[in-house]
Amino acid sequence: MRPFLFLGTRAEDDVAQQEYDAVLAGCGLRPDELVRMRLEATPLGEVDLDDWSGIILGGGPFNMSDPDDAKSPAQRRAEAELRSLAVRVVEADFPFLGACYGIGVLGTLRGGVVDRTFGEPIGALPVRLTDAGRDDPLFGTLPAEFAAYLGHKEAVSRLPDGAVLLAATVTCPVHAFRIGRNVYATQFHPELDAVAICDRIDAYSAHGYYEPHEREQLKAAAREAMVTEPVRLLARFVELHAREWPADRNSQLPSRVRSPRLEG
Repeated sequence: MRPFLFLGTRAEDDVAQQEYDAVLAGCGLRPDELVRMRLEATPLGEVDLDDWSGIILGGGPFNMSDPDDAKSPAQRRAEAELRSLAVRVVEADFPFLGACYGIGVLGTLRGGVVDRTFGEPIGALPVRLTDAGRDDPLFGTLPAEFAAYLGHKEAVSRLPDGAVLLAATVTCPVHAFRIGRNVYATQFHPELDAVAICDRIDAYSAHGYYEPHEREQLKAAAREAMVTEPVRLLARFVELHAREWPADRNSQLPSRVRSPRLEG
């Protein structure tokens, strides 16, 4: 099988590793089948879409709507690289699943608008599928309503032209959408469980997601929530898009997997 490519942007090693491990487990893949690259640390370089079954983009503290003068050089570079990749992915209708930060990356294409209108505090909320979401090959694996962990400053206030709305909450009208047949973004985090979201609450205490006095209350509420369904998206994404190498290709992994910039 051609591997999947996981793109991360978290600078905190423990949280970055936890995110990758959770996505790996949710996908049901081995490390050599989900190759990781950390864009906050190193340039993306050239991505040959033919080398991969699909691409998964994780979340992180980067926001497209951050003021330009507040963005670090690493954030500005990662944004430019991801936008270029996203344009290619959309043009090719290549399998792509972006969680949280994927909303920012895909949501600004084709006339879409991402801003601070529909931010939501860290926690678990009920997410409802639209009719299109219930009929969707990927999102149709979920129940019509399910609880999901989330927490975001920005969101889509205008969908990209031609995008299909798949899910929403009461407080955020765009929680998932699709462009073409195979390119997806979610505002919620499909990989998160209670332990992981509590660790992220601690890790990002200085990033403005909540007031310091709210930390323990947010963690307690997260532990009480029953969040079981969103992770099914990851295994379904793999099920839909895993593909084999051509019969005449000898190598089982892209040559760049052996680069120190890419990790299994």
